Amino acid sequence: MTTTVKPTAKTTVRNALRGRSELGVGALLFLLGVLVLTDALTLDADVAGRGPVGPATVPLVVGCGLLVVAVLLTVDVLRGGRGQAEGGEDVDLTEPADWRTVLLLAGVFLAFAVLIGPLGFPVAGALLFWGAAYALGSRHLTRDPLIAAALSLLTYVVFDRLLGVPLPGGPLMGVI
Repeated sequence: MTTTVKPTAKTTVRNALRGRSELGVGALLFLLGVLVLTDALTLDADVAGRGPVGPATVPLVVGCGLLVVAVLLTVDVLRGGRGQAEGGEDVDLTEPADWRTVLLLAGVFLAFAVLIGPLGFPVAGALLFWGAAYALGSRHLTRDPLIAAALSLLTYVVFDRLLGVPLPGGPLMGVI
């Protein structure tokens, strides 16, 4: 006498979703679109003071775009569509992850977040750019700090002076 095991609802759903991981991406995009639209619709914007295009315009367009892409992706996956494998990817998945580089980059970003207040963007940004270059393998100890300092000062001037986005200047505030 043989016994047959009836599939449960859990195993049926699992078998139906097997090989369709793109549905998770579709669900994530849908939730992100709903979040963006909710935030955009709750913005307190005076239409008369700003004109027809206010601060909610771009988030509304992006939120609607996210919803459309989520629905199109979900429909495509349910119809049997599959994502194409990357043809030019040169990552060897058999090699272990380079945790040293990951931890160095995380440390550099953490140091930047801690130092931007007391040192200001120009100094903290230079340390960020130089530290990231070092963590990614560059060992030019005279060239890299100079490029990092120039890049940080250029970024500070563009954002703070030209675009009007205030960045902390730190001790160099009176000099720059």
